[in-house]
Amino acid sequence: MTGSTPSTFGVYVHFPWCVRKCPYCDFNSHARPGEEIPESAYVDALLADLAAQLDPQGALLTDGGEVAVTTREVASIFLGGGTPSLFSPRAIARVLDGLRAKLRFAADVEITMEANPGTLERGRFADYAAAGVNRVSLGAQTFSSAALATLGRIHTPQDTQRAAEELHAVGLDNFNLDLMYALPRQSVAEALCDVDNALALAPRQISHYQLTLEPNTPFAARPPAGMPEDELADEMFAVCAARLAAAGFRRYEVSAHARAGFECRHNLGYWQFGDYLGLGAGAHGKWSWRDPQTNSLIVRRSTQARDPRKFGRDPRAALAVRTVSAQELPFEFLLNALRLVAGTTRTTFESTTGLDWQVLASGIGRGFARGLLEGDPATAIRASPRGYAFLNDLLLVMHSD
Repeated sequence: MTGSTPSTFGVYVHFPWCVRKCPYCDFNSHARPGEEIPESAYVDALLADLAAQLDPQGALLTDGGEVAVTTREVASIFLGGGTPSLFSPRAIARVLDGLRAKLRFAADVEITMEANPGTLERGRFADYAAAGVNRVSLGAQTFSSAALATLGRIHTPQDTQRAAEELHAVGLDNFNLDLMYALPRQSVAEALCDVDNALALAPRQISHYQLTLEPNTPFAARPPAGMPEDELADEMFAVCAARLAAAGFRRYEVSAHARAGFECRHNLGYWQFGDYLGLGAGAHGKWSWRDPQTNSLIVRRSTQARDPRKFGRDPRAALAVRTVSAQELPFEFLLNALRLVAGTTRTTFESTTGLDWQVLASGIGRGFARGLLEGDPATAIRASPRGYAFLNDLLLVMHSD
């Protein structure tokens, strides 16, 4: 394999606790109602995890030796969860200071923190900004009080409105609102009303995604009454997407709509098959480098223990690392890249996987033959409108060799 390594990378930091676990959520999150989160000990573990993956000079530790990280800049940091905003600004500052001590931040590094409107961060956004956060992702989900109760959310529509006002007041205008549609008993008019309420708060991005019944969740075991049929959900999406586009929000990914220049840099890194360090309980990472002996591109994935207790006891021992085989790389790449409305290019594929574009030729041919792909088969592909509506089918078609 040949290929080039990127000049930038991202860092994902996972905070695994919530006040209450939502019945639709399959993320690695743990409810601690009425219990104190071990904030200081968990930050210690995060910094130990960073140290376990890097040597004292900031080189990535691999089975084959050390790979320089400090030659690359950190383009983005994403503090995800769970609910990172349950952690104090002081704790968030400790994490970011620890990263800054080991890594080289880009001058315009994007630092996103997920926040729940119903947790402790209200009124403290100025402190999070002072700690280094310059982008927030706010979990609004809906502006219907009844729907929020059905979803098990702990906040109210008024909480979301106040949080957005506070973000603007402290200069954190670059924020995303998470918004769900196809909720139990939801009508098209109600879904559109949610979009209008979100637009009124002047976010820079709206993540508009369908409620799905994920395996191993309470909703999957006991589906809520009134889940919309597929045709109604499709109508909701089409009407809401048109309203977002009319308001100047361009859809650039399956569920992401943003004003020009405010696309989430961190998530774009994932979808373009970029590199990132993963820190914290359940965090995943990906790193690529060229073998100095063979000049071939090596792609490595890391996974941390999901259980915060196991992670906290010994982050180094809990970390699992594997090399992605050449046979796996095309599917892993397409799983991310085809989520983008713009699709991907031959140059991106070859530079991030080290494989020749020709390994995709038969899959690309099938995708075009079935009307699921469009573009130029020789240089650039993207999902067609039909392919976007049936993205899982497109991936299977391209990976059926």
